[in-house]
Amino acid sequence: MKRILFFILCLEGAVLSFNVAASSALVPSIASSFALSQFVTGNIIWLYMIPYGLAALFYGPLVRLFNARKIELTCIFLFSLSNLMAGFAGHIRMLFIARFLMGIFGASVIPLGIILISRYARKDARGGHIGVFFASSFVSSLAGLLLSGVIPWRAIFVIPACFGFALWVFMYFYMPDIEAGEQKIRFGYPLLFRSRKAIGLFIYIFSISLVYHGIQQWLGVYFSTQLFLEQFYISILITLTSFSGVFGELWGGRLSDKIGRGKVACLGAVGMIACACLFLARMSLGPLAIVMVFWGLSWTFNHAALATLLTDLPEGFLNEAAGLNSGVRFISGGVGAGLGGFLMHKSFSMAFLCFGFMLLAILFTGRFLLSQK
Repeated sequence: MKRILFFILCLEGAVLSFNVAASSALVPSIASSFALSQFVTGNIIWLYMIPYGLAALFYGPLVRLFNARKIELTCIFLFSLSNLMAGFAGHIRMLFIARFLMGIFGASVIPLGIILISRYARKDARGGHIGVFFASSFVSSLAGLLLSGVIPWRAIFVIPACFGFALWVFMYFYMPDIEAGEQKIRFGYPLLFRSRKAIGLFIYIFSISLVYHGIQQWLGVYFSTQLFLEQFYISILITLTSFSGVFGELWGGRLSDKIGRGKVACLGAVGMIACACLFLARMSLGPLAIVMVFWGLSWTFNHAALATLLTDLPEGFLNEAAGLNSGVRFISGGVGAGLGGFLMHKSFSMAFLCFGFMLLAILFTGRFLLSQK
């Protein structure tokens, strides 16, 4: 795989991810700025995730029709423009619209990355490439979270807008052409769903993503309303998830090449169950920080293993599988965020307990779902 192409893919992932995790940490600050309930402001989460998930379904097939370079140049420019709109939003409705557009145009990055890694990297090295690709996103997310505790929330959207426009210029001059495949639009989703392996994999992805986001996207509100932590400490705690996630993606990808994708995915699920149970206890800041580190490691072990499994799917429906991966993850993540908000509004303890049982069910069914032929 050409180094310049892989470098650009990683930079795109970094721009895309800068404020993804920070957005949930910033809900209390944004709510205060607009004098709104945190549960109303929390809609910025699913208003990004669900449009992202739906749009992602189309980018894989579009690569067959259009040069991927042209697609990415268009999407990065419009994604950066949407971030700029969010940063200067004068009303919550404008912020909602900006988040919606960010989801639509940001959805191209991950499917294209998976498609190109599968196409150009050796099978025994794909896990390593996947790990580095997603680790770059987590490093950027980590930077956004660190900054979210010390700078105004609007800057968290303006910064990726500026870097996105700079990246667009770099891509224009240095991104190589990636020719379209069949020169016609073809949606291979019916073919994809004839594969039991693919069906099992995406059921698993949908389930695990729903639970993760049902917990993760409301941790900022939980820390604020139940543990009475200030914005600085909220941002630091959620930052620890991204910090450990960098190593989780790298180690998880490499372990997937060495000991098997399914084993690493199950290892991650076990860790997530343990952390969900520990969230039930209202811990002090020190123990809570340790749990957040393991929460990030567990999720990214699972994430890296599943993404590597995708690259092993047959070439005939790889484009659709890459798009469906992002689609399923973000649609289920949006549903999970909505469900998490509903449950946690009633009782945080009940919510953590429900999600813990769901993770246990996923663990027991996961081996069957991921072993389909």
